Amino acid sequence: MSTATQTHTKTIVSALFDDDDVLLHAVKKLRGKGYYIREAYTPFPVHGLDHAMGLKPTNIGTAAFFYGLMGLSLAIWLTYYTMIHDWPMNIGGKPSFTWSKNMPAFVPVMFELTVFFAAHLMVWTFFAVNGLFPGRKPINPDPRTTDDKFMIEVEANGDAEALIELLKNEGAIEINKKEEETNGNHH
Repeated sequence: MSTATQTHTKTIVSALFDDDDVLLHAVKKLRGKGYYIREAYTPFPVHGLDHAMGLKPTNIGTAAFFYGLMGLSLAIWLTYYTMIHDWPMNIGGKPSFTWSKNMPAFVPVMFELTVFFAAHLMVWTFFAVNGLFPGRKPINPDPRTTDDKFMIEVEANGDAEALIELLKNEGAIEINKKEEETNGNHH
């Protein structure tokens, strides 16, 4: 018995638009007809495009909260260790051996480390999730989408000609079709 994976061909149709409102309307129309929009390339964020494409909300806010909590925890440990354990301060002849009595003086440090950790770790999380790293090959199929054009890639479910006709009716200024081999485990 062979364990080789079976390959299939999938038709991908890319459509170029010159207006973000036309693109958004086309995405809504395509999704309403059951087409899967694989990717959208835009020169700037288009409000509502993620919802129109059916993308799920991100958990980035939750991650930011936990990164901030990590920074706050480090700040609490750092202030306790430096001011109470390692080098206790005798201020005004009143030595303090408790962190809680000195805590108001530590608020700026706690705030700064909370914000620092949340902000910096979110940037690195963004890079990791999106696969942005030095030396990565760009995946933008058309450089015009970084200037003033908008592009969507749609998987044709069998009848590519009907999809192309629909895209023309929705205002696409240029349409390209390509065949792509998959191993059967993609959408």
